[in-house]
Amino acid sequence: QVQLVESGGGLVQRGGSLRLSCATSGFTFDNYALTWYRQAPGKESEPIATISQTGAIINYVDSVKGRFTISRDNARKTVYLQMNALKPEDTAVYYCGLMNYRGQGTQVTVSS
Repeated sequence: QVQLVESGGGLVQRGGSLRLSCATSGFTFDNYALTWYRQAPGKESEPIATISQTGAIINYVDSVKGRFTISRDNARKTVYLQMNALKPEDTAVYYCGLMNYRGQGTQVTVSS
């Protein structure tokens, strides 16, 4: 079955960086676009970055443009999210997903 396992979250100060990873299995990785989502306390989940099957097409929500970078390694079946210049408003649980599947998430907390 489809499995998505996120890692790399943690507590950082404003301006810091984190790199999230999402290891996948149970599907043909090369055939799917993948998306990073986040859900902040008291808010709905939102998609923040999407990468196409080959990585040629990438989209970001405006709030993370210029700070976050999504990438994928098809050989490792893993998608990444490099997050720089983190702000307290980036505090959320971060998930990777495709179609209706989501991982369990990894907590990112940015202190001021």
